[in-house]
Amino acid sequence: MMDRLFVAARAVLFGTLFVTFWGWVALSVRRLDFVARTAAPSGTRTYGVVILAIGAALALLSIATFVVRGRGTPAPFDPPRVFVATGPYRFVRNPMYIGGWLALVGLGLVEGSLAMIVFSFLWLSLAHLFVVLYEERALAGRFGNGYLDYCRRVGRWLPVNPTRRGHRS
Repeated sequence: MMDRLFVAARAVLFGTLFVTFWGWVALSVRRLDFVARTAAPSGTRTYGVVILAIGAALALLSIATFVVRGRGTPAPFDPPRVFVATGPYRFVRNPMYIGGWLALVGLGLVEGSLAMIVFSFLWLSLAHLFVVLYEERALAGRFGNGYLDYCRRVGRWLPVNPTRRGHRS
């Protein structure tokens, strides 16, 4: 019980630092809207709130799944001890990044910042490179055939049609 509370505390700490850092970076790029004299389309605030809430909920659910099922955190230096393929991980391999990206897009819409929305796509590109170049290799090394089978069944970014099990995305 104490072990799980300690894992949860670490996950909250790492998650807070991660969100604070990337939120600060996203908010910092807002000034580019003034330089380039651009803005997101007007009337996007309500959509932004909805997208931000969905993204935040997905990211939090993903973190909670890591803590409860995986007995670890999302941080690469403190990963889950048990392979996690439940919760949102049943549908896509990277729901935490998808949730983070949606939260950034939503924040950009709330702020009416085209620069923040463009930044969210740069962030997603960096997340993709991290996943492909480091994370998937590390997980395959750590969890072996179980992870490789999971990759064949579950899409990286989009859910895979169950009839196309051998498809990799």
